[in-house]
Amino acid sequence: MKSFETFKQLHQGPTPFLLGNVWDVKSAQVFEANNYKAIGISSQALSNAFGYDDGENLPFELLLQLAKRVCKVASIPFSVDMEGGYSRTVQGILEKIDKLHDAGVVGINLEDTIPGEVRTFLPGNEFEKILSAVADHISRNNLKLFLNIRTDGFLLGLPTALSETLTRARRYETAGADGIFVPCITNKNDIKEVVEATSLPVNVMCMPNLPGFEELGELGVKRISMGPFLFNKAYENVANLAKAINNDKSFTPLFA
Repeated sequence: MKSFETFKQLHQGPTPFLLGNVWDVKSAQVFEANNYKAIGISSQALSNAFGYDDGENLPFELLLQLAKRVCKVASIPFSVDMEGGYSRTVQGILEKIDKLHDAGVVGINLEDTIPGEVRTFLPGNEFEKILSAVADHISRNNLKLFLNIRTDGFLLGLPTALSETLTRARRYETAGADGIFVPCITNKNDIKEVVEATSLPVNVMCMPNLPGFEELGELGVKRISMGPFLFNKAYENVANLAKAINNDKSFTPLFA
């Protein structure tokens, strides 16, 4: 699949590529029209757009429906955030992966935490078994899917976030991951250590103190995500405009 090969190669470029995180078909079209090389779902943005809290509260069928439509409309590679896999069994995760692959998705994100009232950080060996089964399924069935694995030590604010991430990155590489995603990491020395701990491409996410793209490239980062931040900013602007229209009693703010 040409789109899969393109997506895979983006992770090996001399500079990191910027992934446009979408929440509907229109946002996917906006990113493609503005020369983004690839797009991926932000689970939080998509969930919030449908009126759900993040954390696998959005029904999987809605996620799949959007994936099918985006794959029909967009011509650039498209990846889907599966959060914890939308199942607590390996078989359930594999069934959903097959559906996304059949829809035309070329990448998936899986994370080593389970959503809930309190996000649960799975023991490394437990998640490693899940990952190995997923990677084996993808390989045996020749599925064209880039397996990006998110590890959440920094997202959870653990005092041992760096050491935990380094250990897990190495284990996940051995288990069959294609990439390592470390959301909420911002310190350049931490980023450098993670990059040096694995031969896999490292993915970071938009944060207030994240280094600029050029510096991230110098540190060895290969993929940069924007997460829900553009979605949040867009709707902040919508809210401001809605308030201004109501206050002005005219549509002048729309054309200012």
